[in-house]
Amino acid sequence: MTQNPGPETVSYKHFVDKYEFQLTNRVSHMDPILDRLLDRGVLQREAYKIIRALPTSQKKMRELYCGCLQAGAASKDIFYQILLENEKFLIEDLNTKH
Repeated sequence: MTQNPGPETVSYKHFVDKYEFQLTNRVSHMDPILDRLLDRGVLQREAYKIIRALPTSQKKMRELYCGCLQAGAASKDIFYQILLENEKFLIEDLNTKH
């Protein structure tokens, strides 16, 4: 007899995915974040140049979500750590809202 998963069996959703909308709209200082993503090997030089040329932080964030953040948990973990360094108060605010 198999049991149906209960409500406590919730699949894990990475912070970066869970708050995609809020991060896209609220992250404001993209250049240092992009610099760190390049330095950590999450972004390739060509993608870095393309994203840096975009006119708004929102467009830069959307491009990250369509590109390197699709690579999996490792890139999302690095991105989260960089956000903690550069957007500490935003991350704390999102973490307290659950």
